[in-house]
Amino acid sequence: MLWADAIRLALRAITAHRLRSFLTLLGIAVGIAAVILLTSIGEGIHQFVLAEFTQFGTNVIGIAPGKTKTGGAPPSGIPTSVRPLTLDDARALERVANATAVTPVVWGNSEVEANGRLRRTTIYGVNAAMVKVFTLRVRSGQFLPAGEDESARSFVVLGAKLKHELFGAENPLGARLRIGALQFRVIGVLEAKGQFLGVDLDDTAYVPAARALELYNREGLAEIHVSYEEGTPAEPIAEAVKTVLKARHGREDFTVTTQEDMLRTLSNILDILTAAVGALGGISLLVGGVGIVTIMTIAVAERTNEIGLLKALGAPARTILGLFLGEAVVLAALGGLAGLGLGIGIAQFASFLFPALPVHTPWSFVVLAELMAVAIGLAAGVLPARRAAGLDAVEALRAE
Repeated sequence: MLWADAIRLALRAITAHRLRSFLTLLGIAVGIAAVILLTSIGEGIHQFVLAEFTQFGTNVIGIAPGKTKTGGAPPSGIPTSVRPLTLDDARALERVANATAVTPVVWGNSEVEANGRLRRTTIYGVNAAMVKVFTLRVRSGQFLPAGEDESARSFVVLGAKLKHELFGAENPLGARLRIGALQFRVIGVLEAKGQFLGVDLDDTAYVPAARALELYNREGLAEIHVSYEEGTPAEPIAEAVKTVLKARHGREDFTVTTQEDMLRTLSNILDILTAAVGALGGISLLVGGVGIVTIMTIAVAERTNEIGLLKALGAPARTILGLFLGEAVVLAALGGLAGLGLGIGIAQFASFLFPALPVHTPWSFVVLAELMAVAIGLAAGVLPARRAAGLDAVEALRAE
C-alpha cells in the first residue's frame, strides 16, 4: 500500500467520525496550547531577568565579607572573627591588573528631608567610580568627586524620581537636605534608570561611602564591586582579587562572585523553572494521549470487519499496523498544529492585555511541541494498532 493511500484512508477514517475526531484533536490541542503558553511565559521571564542583570554589564566582580558557606557577613552586633571589608581594601583592589574601576558599597534606608518635604528611600554609600562600574549617567551637575575617601565631603547625588519627589521642577543643585541626622548638599541628579526586578533605581540617593558608614554607624562595607576590561576572562581577575585581599586579611574570609558565575547560576535555575512550568502543561498533553488510545481502541473494535477484509485481500500485518498508527499520528499532528496556534495566540493576547508580562516563544519550542504531539500520537496508537494487526482474518470477518 502506498503512503498516499495510507494517508488518504487515515483522513477518511478521521472525517467519518467528525465529532469523535474533533474531541480527540481538542485534547491534544489544549495540551499543546498549555505547554506553549506556560513555556512562553517562563522563557519570557527568563530573558527578562537576565536582561535586568546584564543592563549593568557582565564585566563586574562582587566581593562580600564572610564566606558563602557561613552565609556571608553576620548580623550587626554579633561577635565574629570575620574581618570587615574597608575603604582601604577597596583602594588596594584598584591596583589589580586589568581592573578599570573599583567602588565600595554601603547601603541602608533612611528618611530624606528637603524643601519642606519628607520621604524614606534607599541610600547608597559609594565613590566616584560607581558611574563607571554600573554605567550610571548624570543628567545635571556631577557625580561624587574622585580622590575623597575618609575625608569625603557631605555631597549627595539624587536619583531622578527622588529629585522629582523632593524638588519637583526646581533645580536642586546646591540645595541642602537631611539624611537621617546628617546634612548633605546636592551636587548632581542622575538620568532615569528604570526598575531592576521591581526595585525602583531612581528612588535612591548616593553619598560618599565614608559618610554612609558614619550615617549607619558601621565598621565595614556591605560589598566591593570591581569592573574590568571587556573581553578579559573573569577568573584571572577574581584570583588576583583573592590574592590581594588574602594578603591583607591573612585568610580568605570573604566571598568573590563574578557576574558570569551569577548569570550562569541564574540561567540554570530559570531553565529548570521553565522546564518545570512546561511539564505542568505536559500533564494536559498526556491526557490528550490517553484520549487517542481510547479513540483508537474504539476504532479498532468498530472496524474489525474492515480489518478482516483487508487481510483477506492479502494486506500484510505491517500495512494494518501502519494504517492505524498513521491515523493516530495524523490526529495528534493536526491537534498539535491547532494547539500551537491557540497557545501562541493566547500568549500574545496576554502580553497585549498585560504589557508588563514578559512573553517569548522561541521557534525551537514550537518545533519541539509539534514533535512532542506527533510522538504522543505515535506512542498512543501503538497498542490499538498492534491489536488490529494481530487480528485473525476469518475471526475478524465473522465479527458483527
